[in-house]
Amino acid sequence: MYTLGELAKRFNAELIGDASCVVERVATLKNAGVGDIAFLSNPLYRKYLDTTCAAAVIISVNEKKTLNTNGLVVKDPYVVYARIASLLYPSGALEQGIHATSVVSNNTQIDPTAYIGPNCVIGEGVVIGAHTYVGPGCVIDKNVSVGQQGYFFANVTLYSDVVVGDRAILHSGAVIGADGFGLAKEAGKWLKIPQVGTVRIGDDVEIGANTTVDRGAIEDTIIEDGVKLDNLIQVAHNVHLGAHTVIAGQTGIAGSVKVGKYCTIAGQVGIIGHLEIADNVVITAKSLVTHSIKKAGVYSSGSPLMDNKQWLRSSARYKQLDDMARRLKALENKTL
Repeated sequence: MYTLGELAKRFNAELIGDASCVVERVATLKNAGVGDIAFLSNPLYRKYLDTTCAAAVIISVNEKKTLNTNGLVVKDPYVVYARIASLLYPSGALEQGIHATSVVSNNTQIDPTAYIGPNCVIGEGVVIGAHTYVGPGCVIDKNVSVGQQGYFFANVTLYSDVVVGDRAILHSGAVIGADGFGLAKEAGKWLKIPQVGTVRIGDDVEIGANTTVDRGAIEDTIIEDGVKLDNLIQVAHNVHLGAHTVIAGQTGIAGSVKVGKYCTIAGQVGIIGHLEIADNVVITAKSLVTHSIKKAGVYSSGSPLMDNKQWLRSSARYKQLDDMARRLKALENKTL
């Protein structure tokens, strides 16, 4: 726990109220109580500000006049909330060593401060850095290299030759380095193409539960530093994700796509193969990307929700667009 005065000093925040107020937990404005610190960053939740029972609230300069309790005034309440939450809920002290039920090949380099949990399988030539935690049931195949201070939850699978940087977080069910979907058609049958590349992951990358990143067909699949992938994402072979790009769940990225740095890709986006996306691009939910994006900006193609009757009428009109366009063109030609 921390006093509000300590937090204000640590995060260079303006202190409102009692500096000795003790903060033990984070909570929402609506449900906070004694010892809780909440935050306001979305105006939708301003209605709870007057009635909150939070010990303190993290708030922006623009909102501080509405605050009637203790608070921290900062530029970005959500960021400061994230940092305070990290202080209040630190990672537990990690165990060290190799659990007796794990199978570890002789030719490995596992730092003494790393931990290998129950029922793991560690292949030949694997290197695991200092203070990395490998949870129960993980499989790390031959010649994989893992950096320092990583955290792999239960049942993560790393195929052979994968490289993972420092401070990686891989959630349960993540599969890194499975074969890409490489097929050639011969005499009406599909011929599998060997996938001989691997996956190279930078530092400070987080990969969500049941997300899959395929190995390269010839060259490698690349995930640069600071990339954050949500749950249930498919990253195909030879994709290159630029640094600090974030991608939400159920997005599918086809082979050989190159995504720039600092991009934001929302949920259920589909990106067809061999495209390039510039830096600082935002793609909204359910969009289908069928051509390269060469300039930064916000792009959309999904259909927003509407009343069912309106949708049915619009859908009927959509089917008529081609015929309407032809008749309009014929009419224009007559008037020329």
